[in-house]
Amino acid sequence: KDTPQVLRSYAEKWQAEPGRWDFLTGPKSAIYKLSHDGFKLAVSDGSDAQGIPVHSTRMVLVDRHGQIRGYYDATEADAVTKLVADTNHLLREQPK
Repeated sequence: KDTPQVLRSYAEKWQAEPGRWDFLTGPKSAIYKLSHDGFKLAVSDGSDAQGIPVHSTRMVLVDRHGQIRGYYDATEADAVTKLVADTNHLLREQPK
C-alpha cells in the first residue's frame, strides 16, 4: 500500500524535508526481513481493526557503519529529545 506516490503524499503532508528523510517501500517480505533481521524489531503480518499493519513504535539510531546505537520508543515524551542528543553525539564522532 505504501507506493512511492503514497509515501510522497505522506512526506508532503508532514513537511518531511527531502534529503533529510527517506521513506521505504518494496516487497513486504523484504521490508519484514530488514525490520526483523536488520533493525531487530518485531514484525507481524497482522493488522489492527482499521486494516493498518501492526508495527513497532521504536525508532532505531544506526551509525555510519550500520551498527545499531540506540532504540527510542516513539510513544515516550522524551524519546525524540534523547534521539536528537544521541544523533548529535554520533555526528561529532570521528569517522574510523
